[in-house]
Amino acid sequence: MKIVAICGAGVGTSAILKLNAERVLDRLGISADVSASDVASVATTASDAQVILTSPELVERIPATNADIVVIDNYFDTDELERKLDEALG
Repeated sequence: MKIVAICGAGVGTSAILKLNAERVLDRLGISADVSASDVASVATTASDAQVILTSPELVERIPATNADIVVIDNYFDTDELERKLDEALG
């Protein structure tokens, strides 16, 4: 499974989201390849992703995709991330 964390520049917040997603997936016992990317590259980096993690303000900038788009309001809230990932992957 491939999961891509998206932010505006692909550096800071997507890296935080990537790390927290890896922690949550480990807790859930789910194996996945999680990467971080910027929104401008999402068409390429997430072309084969099953899940895209992003913030509410970037959703409209993500092109049409077969991936589930999971909107995360607080990148530091691992409970929110766990709940939403579990729902998307369940």
